[in-house]
Amino acid sequence: MTKIIWMTDPHFQNDGLIGDLNPRTRLKAATDHMNAHYSDADFMVLSGDLVGDDIEGNYTLLANYLAQSKIPVYPMVGNNDDRVGFRAHLHLPKDMMDDFIQYAIETDDGRFLCLDTHMIGSHAGQFCEARQAWLKDALDDKPTYIFMHHPPMDLHLPPQDSIKLQDGNTFLDLIRNHGNVQHLFIGHVHRPTCGTIQGLPFATLGALSFQAPAPKPAWDWDSFVPAHEAPHYGVLYIENGNVTLQHTQFCGYADGIETQSRT
Repeated sequence: MTKIIWMTDPHFQNDGLIGDLNPRTRLKAATDHMNAHYSDADFMVLSGDLVGDDIEGNYTLLANYLAQSKIPVYPMVGNNDDRVGFRAHLHLPKDMMDDFIQYAIETDDGRFLCLDTHMIGSHAGQFCEARQAWLKDALDDKPTYIFMHHPPMDLHLPPQDSIKLQDGNTFLDLIRNHGNVQHLFIGHVHRPTCGTIQGLPFATLGALSFQAPAPKPAWDWDSFVPAHEAPHYGVLYIENGNVTLQHTQFCGYADGIETQSRT
């Protein structure tokens, strides 16, 4: 059995708050909880949007936080990330793509592919011909599980659907035609959902940082206010092609909520 801790969207900042949220408190709480209860896991995947705006300072301090993990950490890029910052400060697999943060993790239960869907200058995602070619080569006969930041389909979450993976149908056609992809694990949307797309099961996850509101009552990016919901991470058990995802709350909503000081 392969046991994986799945975290996403910490939106780490080396100082300051996101609204009233201290993302450093949330990341530390998640790491402490994981170390206390799930240090027997094989590894952790952190599926994108690792940092905020201060790229150099954020990645420098983030690396120190991730070093506290008792299990190996595999970081992935999201729309708010920077590939140069990743390569300069984070521990990455040696055999990943030259131009993209895209790589495979081999286990006895199958191959786990961590994809790079970052598109420079956009919150939406992209999966270009070079990344598609790498994926085609990686999809051999082994059972394969894919982690990615941007969803390649609509999730009936209107604001998030506006910044999904561009040309997601091309991506879905590629993986469906190979027939050995078992499950998609997706970040970006800051809400837990699950379902199937073209017969392929998928799951999204709530964020380590702030949670997006439910789609009703309707909201848009101009009216966005984080939901008063506690963060969580996922615990994955994968064995003989079977997948179990447990949503694990690691702190309360009030943990990490501070009053922004104003002068």
